[in-house]
Amino acid sequence: MSAVKRILITGAAGYIGHQVGNALAEQHRVFGCDIRENPNARFDIKILDICDAGLADWMRRQKITHVIHLASVLDASDDRERDYRIDVSGTKNVVEAALAAGVEHLTVTSSGAAYGYHPDNAPWLCEQDPIRGNYEFAYSWHKRLVEEMLADYRREKPQLQQLILRPGTVLGRDTRNLITNLFLKKRILTIRGADSPFVFIWDQDVVNIIRDGVVHSKTGIYNLAGDGALTLRDIAQRLRKPVISLPVGLVTAALWLGKRLSVTRYGPEQVKFLRYRPVLANNALKEQFGYTPEKTSDEVFQLFAQHLGEDNARGAQS
Repeated sequence: MSAVKRILITGAAGYIGHQVGNALAEQHRVFGCDIRENPNARFDIKILDICDAGLADWMRRQKITHVIHLASVLDASDDRERDYRIDVSGTKNVVEAALAAGVEHLTVTSSGAAYGYHPDNAPWLCEQDPIRGNYEFAYSWHKRLVEEMLADYRREKPQLQQLILRPGTVLGRDTRNLITNLFLKKRILTIRGADSPFVFIWDQDVVNIIRDGVVHSKTGIYNLAGDGALTLRDIAQRLRKPVISLPVGLVTAALWLGKRLSVTRYGPEQVKFLRYRPVLANNALKEQFGYTPEKTSDEVFQLFAQHLGEDNARGAQS
């Protein structure tokens, strides 16, 4: 392999994508593709859909050696066909294009959600545990389908080396997404009898892991999580917010009614999301990949909470 790699990042304008690209661009030739621009990216981003039939020709012209596939739907819409096209068909197009262009190495960000939300999940899930993403959660289901597809490619097309990363909840100072929205409410909702633990991975650890994996062409499947986990009660305590603990039946009924009345887009299936969160073990990341996260789950949440408090204080003064 050449010393200077020619790297394509899909979803390059995204929160993680542009940071990974900036880090790699210091020593390698980086190209990006996305459906939007990002002025903070210090590398070229081509406006290109990952489902585009011309992706392989473009990769070939740029002599791409490594692909980092980050493009996916983070916030599932009500259009499952559209989400499937991006997540599953889009990934297939990226892999086929990489094979046609002679790419050497593929990095794909999956998710801990690929394990699914099940009452019989192991207390700490490792990479050998089965992928059982739930159909009712499009994001979880699509990650499962993508990983099953990638496993087929590993058997049938081993010339394309694969690095699969399964992050827990990615968190940093300024992170805002569906998960952090749960923490911004005045009270923290818990399901009675369910700990609902979260594992967090610092966004800068994610950037470092992807960069190291590409630079050294590492392969394998790895959970990405800081040491330890926090329950929703732990989170409420660190945010100094009260906890509302409700019986599962009440929450299920309220979600069913809210969805029926179009008050909320979320239905009773969300109860599984709150009760049976996959908790990721990071032993393989540390022992086999060779990376120990700089921040524990608790430390990165404290960083997030501290910055959130600073934002609130500034808002109160303005």
